[in-house]
Amino acid sequence: MLQQVITFFERYSFGVCTYLGERFNISIAKIRLFFIYSSFLAVGFPLIFYFFAGIVLDFRNYIKRSRTRAVDM
Repeated sequence: MLQQVITFFERYSFGVCTYLGERFNISIAKIRLFFIYSSFLAVGFPLIFYFFAGIVLDFRNYIKRSRTRAVDM
């Protein structure tokens, strides 16, 4: 059951923790825990950062996909 929940969030989330973990070579679980604990301490500010970073990453992926489509033509 727990694995299904984890798989759901990894598949349908923005991928911010994964991106940060790969970029800075840090464990993804540690980054997720950081976001959870800091959102309790900072009253949700890290969640705002997470959603903003997710939108930026999604926009970057959209630009990359549109460039590859233009090159393929």
